[in-house]
Amino acid sequence: MNKNIILAGVGGQGLVLTTKIVCHAAHNDGYDVKSNDVVGLSQRGGKVWGNVRIGEKVYSPNILPGSADFLLAFEPLEGYRFSRKLRDSGIIIMNTAIIPPVPVIAEKEEYPENIEKLLSESYKVIAIDGVSEGIKLGSSKVANTFLLGILASNIAISKESWHKALRENVPEKFIDMNLNAFEIGFEFK
Repeated sequence: MNKNIILAGVGGQGLVLTTKIVCHAAHNDGYDVKSNDVVGLSQRGGKVWGNVRIGEKVYSPNILPGSADFLLAFEPLEGYRFSRKLRDSGIIIMNTAIIPPVPVIAEKEEYPENIEKLLSESYKVIAIDGVSEGIKLGSSKVANTFLLGILASNIAISKESWHKALRENVPEKFIDMNLNAFEIGFEFK
């Protein structure tokens, strides 16, 4: 298996932790993994993204435009911005909860309308309000874990490896809530 995954969002959404969990899950399953996060603008509201490359042997974390298999978008606009990284058969797993990025708040950019519809014209889009789903499960902070469950159901990494990665990276008092969110995401259709 060779998979390229882009993660995109705004600062404060937990992108670094989520990237780490994806890497640990793949490593736990015996794959070589390379990743990088661009978090220089990670103050709350700034644009952040990460790359994860998984395979038998991976030499670089960099994902060229048009070669990503998955885009895990924690915010619609950031998903839209990074969609150019996807291959034609790419899948976008998108949290529909809007967090206006700094340029939108500063009125330097407009927030596009109908992002989900625009992306659906070119890619398979799995869109869900992960924050609302997280709140139903006890905390909005499990939104990313819910989205990870959706990703996991589309990628050949064992559930046991995902569970181990969550246990390795999530504070102990939140493990059960995160495992539950992961399972619900995994079963999401």
